[in-house]
Amino acid sequence: MFDRPASGEEAIVIHILNACLDLTEALSEIAALAKTAQARVLETIVVKMAKPNPKFFLGTGKVAEIGKLISQHGVRLALVNCSLSPSQQRNLERAWQCRVVDRVGLILDIFASRAESYEGKLQVELAQLNYMATRLVRGWTHLERQKGGIGLRGPGETQLETDRRLLRARIVMLKGRLEKVRQQRDQTAKARARSRLPVIALVGYTNAGKSSLFNALTKSMAYVADQLFATLDPSLRRLWLETGCEVILVDTVGFIQDLPHQLVDAFRATLEETRQADLLLHIIDAANPTHLEQYREVRAVLAQIDADNLPVIEVYNKVDLLIDQPACIELVEGCMARVYCSAATGTGLDLLKQQILSFVHALRDMSHL
Repeated sequence: MFDRPASGEEAIVIHILNACLDLTEALSEIAALAKTAQARVLETIVVKMAKPNPKFFLGTGKVAEIGKLISQHGVRLALVNCSLSPSQQRNLERAWQCRVVDRVGLILDIFASRAESYEGKLQVELAQLNYMATRLVRGWTHLERQKGGIGLRGPGETQLETDRRLLRARIVMLKGRLEKVRQQRDQTAKARARSRLPVIALVGYTNAGKSSLFNALTKSMAYVADQLFATLDPSLRRLWLETGCEVILVDTVGFIQDLPHQLVDAFRATLEETRQADLLLHIIDAANPTHLEQYREVRAVLAQIDADNLPVIEVYNKVDLLIDQPACIELVEGCMARVYCSAATGTGLDLLKQQILSFVHALRDMSHL
């Protein structure tokens, strides 16, 4: 088995063609993921196949073809834009003699670099350890050797078994700490409920402009960048709508196509901020030609966390990038309203605040019944 490199900056991307996804958007997204992970993509290979190969996922001919390219470029990292089984990842690494990272591993790596809060770091580590648990034997064959030498002979436990045991203990410990964080969140949510301040959560596809809109509405300075998952830890600010009327605005992590279930599970505590909200602002990138597909992806994740039945205002952001700008507000069946705005120019923000205010007044009227 080859020695795994500590990191790899130059990479080759292998994208598996999916009839359900727009090719241009899918390639743009994996390129953005690679850039966010600080990898420089030398070449992107699009692979079309009828069904996955159990051994390599890819066909043997394509594996050999890609192996030649990897050898020619001298790269040490291959990014495969799909989920690989541990055995498929191991077999590809043996065939290509470089490190292979699938879509789940790539997103986990990005999340690890983004987490700053105590809770966020716990959640990312838990997701990474659950991911690694099935892959210990796949990449570190030296761990299968028995301990030996003076003072190390004894029960005959292999290093791999020791690492598995330590990993399981670490996972149990992290789950316990996250449970305490969840209890603290519940207490905070109850305190907010007693204060009678409505909670408005911003949700949407990653890079749709949630943090920019959050800053524009609350006059705050949350981190904003033109990259995927720029915001990982939730931010909470007060938003004054009129005299005597204020709400709590929550900026949450962005979603993405095929968001790994490990992350949905690990970040369930953070996503509770979304599920416990009184109103969702679903931020949509109006300038993105595939915003309908992104909309469906967000709704799918909201369904996973039981937040798909909450009241929603659809907010179409970045209208300043459109040639033909639509009217600022539109009533839509199935949601309260559809607001078109721009966090960059401020267009439509006053109308958005009016819609939030109307919801707050209706909420107060309902509470008095």
